[in-house]
Amino acid sequence: MLPPVMAGVDGSAESLAAAEWAAREAARRSRPLRLVNAWNQQPHKGAGLSAAAAQRYLARRALRQGEDRIRRTCPGVKVDAEQVEGPATGALLHAAEQAELLVLGSRGLSGFTGFVVGSVALGVVARATLPVVLVRAGEEASDEHLPADDGCPSTRTGYQDVVLGLDLGDPCDEVIEFAFEAARLRGARLHVVHAWQEPSPLGLGPGEIGLVNGPEQADEWLGFLDAVIKVWRDKYPEVEVVETVAEGRARSVLVRAATGASLLVVGRRTTERAAGPRTGPVTHAAVQHVGCPVAVVPHE
Repeated sequence: MLPPVMAGVDGSAESLAAAEWAAREAARRSRPLRLVNAWNQQPHKGAGLSAAAAQRYLARRALRQGEDRIRRTCPGVKVDAEQVEGPATGALLHAAEQAELLVLGSRGLSGFTGFVVGSVALGVVARATLPVVLVRAGEEASDEHLPADDGCPSTRTGYQDVVLGLDLGDPCDEVIEFAFEAARLRGARLHVVHAWQEPSPLGLGPGEIGLVNGPEQADEWLGFLDAVIKVWRDKYPEVEVVETVAEGRARSVLVRAATGASLLVVGRRTTERAAGPRTGPVTHAAVQHVGCPVAVVPHE
């Protein structure tokens, strides 16, 4: 059986939007969809059988809501559902071990105020070994597409850009390939973005790009970006690519670039630090402030 696209559902508006997005992604990838609800049998000390029974009922109801929504909006997608027991973060990660992609909801407020990401979503993103996509409440199928000629939302038009935030100091193949494949599946343009800042004179080494002036630095970075992406252009000749290097903080550059995108792709290093698993400041800023779905791709 092909690895499924998996979505965590809990009955909330954001999780149902995530389930619907996951169904569309499953259709694009020709994969089945699996809906998962994680629940604790004893979430509070002293909780009795009645509390556990109530949780089981709520879990079943959340899964039914998700299945009903998928069958209504994406009737061609094969969908199944399961309940998993345990603390939500660990249970979702365990359930997703055989999945191709995990999709979770975030309490999106708007494109301006961004995500209010819950502890479960952040915990999963920080520890996952597979790509995780965060979807805000209110995400619609038409949000992925260009507006119609009259300016109205449509699902009959082409897709908005897929945006890849690329760190040229650590250009990881897993992240780049995910973005190219996402663009290919959508027939979308891929917008590759790198942010750079003037280095401190104390941090310069021999031959560093920072030894030249601003405009020349931008040209150097663009040449480096083009060289990194060339092999992927050759591998995905059907994907139109546009490259941008912008001076500024990476988190600010990415938030601006992702405005109106169908998907933002960023990476997360899996190497644990002394403080434990973390998302990293740029990825954390992206999932907090970007309005479109955000794919976080782990890499070593």
